[in-house]
Amino acid sequence: LELARAMLIGADILLLDEPTNHLDVQSVKWLENYLVSNTNVTVLIVSHDSSFLDNVCTEIIHYEHKKLKYYHGNLSAFVKTRPEAKSYYSLAATTVKFTFPPPGSLMGVRSNTRTILKASHVSVHYPSMPRPSLVDASVSVSLSSRVGVIGPNGAGKSTLIKVLTGEIVPNEGKVEKHPNLRVAMMAQHAFHHLEQHLEKTACQYIRWRYQDGHDREITEKATRKMSAEETDQMKVPIVSQTGEKRVIEYIVGRSKLKKSYQYEIKWVGLEHRYNTWIPRERLLELGFSKLVQKFDDFDASREGAGSRDLSQKAIRSELEAVGLNGEIAENNAMGGYSGGQKVKVVLGAATWRMPHIIVLDEPTNFLDRESLAALIAAIQSFEGGVAIITHSQEFSEGTCKEIWRMQDGTLHASGHNWVEGQGSGERIDKKKNDEEEVKFDALGNKIVEEKKKTSQANSYVHIRIQQRNGRKTLTTLQGLPKGMCTVD
Repeated sequence: LELARAMLIGADILLLDEPTNHLDVQSVKWLENYLVSNTNVTVLIVSHDSSFLDNVCTEIIHYEHKKLKYYHGNLSAFVKTRPEAKSYYSLAATTVKFTFPPPGSLMGVRSNTRTILKASHVSVHYPSMPRPSLVDASVSVSLSSRVGVIGPNGAGKSTLIKVLTGEIVPNEGKVEKHPNLRVAMMAQHAFHHLEQHLEKTACQYIRWRYQDGHDREITEKATRKMSAEETDQMKVPIVSQTGEKRVIEYIVGRSKLKKSYQYEIKWVGLEHRYNTWIPRERLLELGFSKLVQKFDDFDASREGAGSRDLSQKAIRSELEAVGLNGEIAENNAMGGYSGGQKVKVVLGAATWRMPHIIVLDEPTNFLDRESLAALIAAIQSFEGGVAIITHSQEFSEGTCKEIWRMQDGTLHASGHNWVEGQGSGERIDKKKNDEEEVKFDALGNKIVEEKKKTSQANSYVHIRIQQRNGRKTLTTLQGLPKGMCTVD
């Protein structure tokens, strides 16, 4: 819409600051053709998109030692003149390094391939839209997930992610997640996190957001807000085995119960000494899922952020870990930050509570190429799951093992393959042989599976060794017929 407005006023000069941000592959191509065909309009572009600059520009103005120097030709010609500038064509970090805090453990999750966030047959239809934005989508995420979500503008990518993160509630289907799961979200329009805090420094913003020991922004999620029906459900009494009727006032706390949780309930009109514990499954069965979800979100956030040091030094260090200059983070108000600096603030604030899953909606907007390279390295080394909405094939191929392609609200999950900006190929369901899932027996003892090759070509013996108290015992031998091999 902003581009259309600029075109329609008949400008002699177009000033475009990161014009390819948010645009899909087809829209960027259209914009390139439009700018090249208008020979009577001067265009001045700020961009980190090397391909776009190559296809559009006839002059390069380079910022050197706080001065501007002019070069004739496009970006390729400029790099021939200044070979040290070849980094503009590669995602290689030389001076910038990003690191994310370790996510910590999840109760009962002993494998990084186990599903911890799942959407089943979800559909979303916004009231103002003529057709659904999301139709019958089913996806799952684990700690090992590296997912790229691609597709044209308006295809439903952000809607799918918002359903997974609890920003919106689907009209159909359900979303399930581990009760302790912490999800960090950097939205497509990341600056909306900061709009009400531009007078604060980055350090002051993080201290404000987490000063109560949990993430204040979680309260804005749709999964935390009660509908009229759910408010009425809170007034429905629960009948005990003795026939006594009580109405839930709120949840006080929770504790482990076998492989799940039980919740301490404060009852309306009764003192705390009459609080009782009710299993999670029972509360869900009675229709109090929103109340349980609200407390789970709060408690998970408190576990991640509550133990963290909110001193100026600790916050500054965290922001420096995502590439923001420490002096700027500590002393400068965010109203004067560049787009890239604001993105780094949002990223640092989102990961402050040590999330298990990081969701990035178009992270390539505003970040320079060195920062993008540092972000790729941080994602690759991160111990939790990552989902990324992007139009950048270059960025996706450096990070993603699986592609979710959205088209007109329909999801096509596939392997890592790009065809004209769209994903295709077989769905990735299992890891490679050298990345097999770690398995445990019923007592929690690690089971080690080894493969030994025999002298016969293409033949293997599969040996399962059970390790208990430091001793290994052969429990299973399968593969070749008896007598064809020797096992020591």
